Amino acid sequence: MVEGALEGMETPAKVQPAEELLNIKVIPGSPDKTTRIGSHLGGRTKEEIISCLRSNADIFAWVPQDLEGIDPKVTTHHLNIDPGIKPVKQKKRHFGPEKEKVIQAEVGKLMAAGHIEEIQFPEWLSNVVLVPKPGGKWRMCIDFRDLNKACPKDFYPLPRIDQLVDSTSGCELLSMMDASQGYHQIMLAPEDRKKVSFITSSGTFCYVAMPFGLKNAGATYQRLVDKIFRSQIGRNVEVYVDDMFVKSKKTEDHIADLEETFAVLRKYRLKLNPAKSAFGVQGGRFLGFMVTQRGIEANPLKIKAILDMKAPACVNEVQRLTGRIATLSRFIFKSVKKSLPFFKTLRNARIFEWP
Repeated sequence: MVEGALEGMETPAKVQPAEELLNIKVIPGSPDKTTRIGSHLGGRTKEEIISCLRSNADIFAWVPQDLEGIDPKVTTHHLNIDPGIKPVKQKKRHFGPEKEKVIQAEVGKLMAAGHIEEIQFPEWLSNVVLVPKPGGKWRMCIDFRDLNKACPKDFYPLPRIDQLVDSTSGCELLSMMDASQGYHQIMLAPEDRKKVSFITSSGTFCYVAMPFGLKNAGATYQRLVDKIFRSQIGRNVEVYVDDMFVKSKKTEDHIADLEETFAVLRKYRLKLNPAKSAFGVQGGRFLGFMVTQRGIEANPLKIKAILDMKAPACVNEVQRLTGRIATLSRFIFKSVKKSLPFFKTLRNARIFEWP
């Protein structure tokens, strides 16, 4: 792995329902056009949510070509490159035949979706990086390290995770929504496209849409969702980059909250991923916490990760343990005091002795 090459890369969904889900057909007669709803739903509430989803089927991206892109008048991604830094053109890396097939297939998909285009005279040039995925597959990313070094950091703030989690707990119904290829729904400023270029064995290409891996892509996306959901955030919506929560204190309000949110998505042409979204659930894992109607609970997966650990045999393993405990500190009475033996071990790192 090339360190730093994956900065800003798409990460696994930070929002995951805690209950079993049911697949429902959003467009009757199209068995492949489905999304998920909470399995506990019944009667009128279930029927209303299904009806709401079917009447708003256009807010989903069923194929990449469904992504219209955010109107550039609303936002585009600009690169603020330091003019004192000379452009870098990386030399092409070589891949074996199997990896070349993966790269060519992904380039074909990006071209078909309109996310990239061929280019002859790039200003900057970056290489492809293949990252292993579960199941033996590969994810194609771009090594934007040199370009990122030339761009000052955008200090636009991300929401505080603890405040988001606190404001979401105690709701009777939640809908967890994932934007489809979220970053690709924002266009790059035309004058910057030649800078966001990459090289493959079949030629050079530049991005038309904002790619994963750019230094300030997350800030641009958060600024967009803060803008378009300004009247809803804190009331019936919470947003952390491309993960969105529609929350309702009362079950009977959820349809109205969904309709209001869908209207915003439609207005700004922001599309959802039906496979990663779930509607009408009672709780779920949100940014590392378990959020339910009862409030905030410790994430069982984080507890299991600690219980499954072997006794640390070196300082690095103690650091890993203390890090995992820190993520659960709000649920542990006097957690700092109870962790003192671990900190003492870290202070005496030259002589490792497990308490």
